[in-house]
Amino acid sequence: MKSDKELYRRLRGLTREQLWGEEVPQFDRAPSRERMAKVALIRAVGVVFAEGGDAAQKESVRGWLRGLLRDPEEKIRRYAMAALPKLGAGAEAEGELLALLQPAAGEREKKSVGRVLEKIGGAATLAAGLAPASTQKVQASLTRQESPSSVPPGRVLADFRGVRIHLRCRKGLENIVRGEVQEFIAQNKKFRLLEFRGECVALAPLAPFSLGELYQLRCFDTLGFGLGVVRAPRREESLEPLAKVIAAPATRKLLRAFTEGSLRYRLEFVGRGHQRAAVRELAARAFALCPEILNDARQAPWSIDLYAIKGGTSVELRPKITPDPRLYYRTDDVWAASHPPLAACMARLAGRREGDVVWDPFCGSGLELIERALLGGVKSIHGTDLDAAALAIAQANITAAKLAGIEAQFTHADFRDFLDIAGLGRNSVSLIITNPPMGRRIRVPSLTGLIDDLFTAAALALKPGGRLVFPNPLRLEPADKSLKLDYRQPVDLGGFECRLEMYRKA
Repeated sequence: MKSDKELYRRLRGLTREQLWGEEVPQFDRAPSRERMAKVALIRAVGVVFAEGGDAAQKESVRGWLRGLLRDPEEKIRRYAMAALPKLGAGAEAEGELLALLQPAAGEREKKSVGRVLEKIGGAATLAAGLAPASTQKVQASLTRQESPSSVPPGRVLADFRGVRIHLRCRKGLENIVRGEVQEFIAQNKKFRLLEFRGECVALAPLAPFSLGELYQLRCFDTLGFGLGVVRAPRREESLEPLAKVIAAPATRKLLRAFTEGSLRYRLEFVGRGHQRAAVRELAARAFALCPEILNDARQAPWSIDLYAIKGGTSVELRPKITPDPRLYYRTDDVWAASHPPLAACMARLAGRREGDVVWDPFCGSGLELIERALLGGVKSIHGTDLDAAALAIAQANITAAKLAGIEAQFTHADFRDFLDIAGLGRNSVSLIITNPPMGRRIRVPSLTGLIDDLFTAAALALKPGGRLVFPNPLRLEPADKSLKLDYRQPVDLGGFECRLEMYRKA
């Protein structure tokens, strides 16, 4: 006899007509033992009709599934209730599911009903008094629909006392982020530096401020508010203290000040996988302490991030502002585009030089060129790429960036042919800034050859004193001794390490 999984895979490959016209009638006519052997059909029907079919077909399937909720076999009822949310079950299905929560129902069935009601339940479910974890999910779903929320960058926090701001970056970029923050503080007297710790820079506000002011900084990866640190040797001992931090008045103050709409967050143990059981338990405890703020895994405008630190857990509240205000110019993107904060860090490393002529040999969507231009002092930018579609996106992004007074030229060409491109040539540019393909998302026949050729092109194209800035994926140095290493720092690029380097041409 085939297993449920094997049968599901076979049925999943059938058309809607075959499932509804042949398999479902056979299932309905079959004796109980045969129906139990083919219970995977219910799952297949739910998935196939959720992905396609007209409104009338979906309504017919919903009616069939609701009928199965009254089947004498618990397994059939359980499969039917799991399939219903995929088809947008409404109030009728909610009532039938609530009816299953009778005292005689088994614990497994009650848990199954509770999980489904978390997805489709409404006011009737809330009135039924489910477990706190289920009640919170239903409340979050209703609130999401009735009061969609966002985090507008312009909202101002008036009561700034005791607020701690954390700017996090990728490992290896700390010094660049630190330099930008120090420059920002020198110009903006609203903030003071608290400390640098690893990949985190901590600030304190000295006056009312908006998130938009902090997003003037371009090199950080994530921005959050430090809510507190819980010291506990074992996780089970930390849940109640963590819940108290999440539900604390300081958390509510920040959420109320910066949020437009419902106060919802997504709870995440950073770097420790999904941790579903711990998330569910912790969120339920926080909800019991403060029902005003809701844990919601879908479209929440905030994240509460739990970072493991020595001897405990650091709790941070992070706004999820989409799109990122710093990327106002990004009309589109490409598959292998640079990480935007990395592009901003590279631009700061290159520095601002008046009259810079800038070339990106692998320009993609143009992030490095734009980030350098936003620092000022650029005369012209040149981008080359083998992907014509990427060049079109780069041109659109440059236009959206509104870089007044800067000449921009994009050429569909191999960077090795730069001597034949108008505006480029020997000793023609003062800065080459680029993030070359590294063979992970775009196939590179010879990465060693590519980096060697980049060094060769840089030695020819750069003016004396010109700079080459790029993340080097190889322990490879230029053969041309006119390129002198000026900076080198290993950087985490999301699971693999490169060396961010800058060379100057003697």
